Amino acid sequence: MNTSDLIDKLVADQGLTKVQSKAIVDSILKGITDSVVAGDEVSLPGFGKFKVQARAAREGRNPATGATIKIAASKKVAFQPAKALKDALNG
Repeated sequence: MNTSDLIDKLVADQGLTKVQSKAIVDSILKGITDSVVAGDEVSLPGFGKFKVQARAAREGRNPATGATIKIAASKKVAFQPAKALKDALNG
């Protein structure tokens, strides 16, 4: 499923226009993005949590040459599914 599919689902389920549905989906995604960029955790009960995790600097290898390289510290977004989502997936 992608953004267009979500928009089409809103149109079908809620009777909204495509323009209205696109605005809603874009607004939700922007809200999640803005919160995560600010370092906040985004919790959607019944679905899961998006949270920022720090990755420490480390050494790695260039697979082409085998040379050791330094990989800089970075941040990543992690998703932790809620129990209800896990149960639905495995039930």
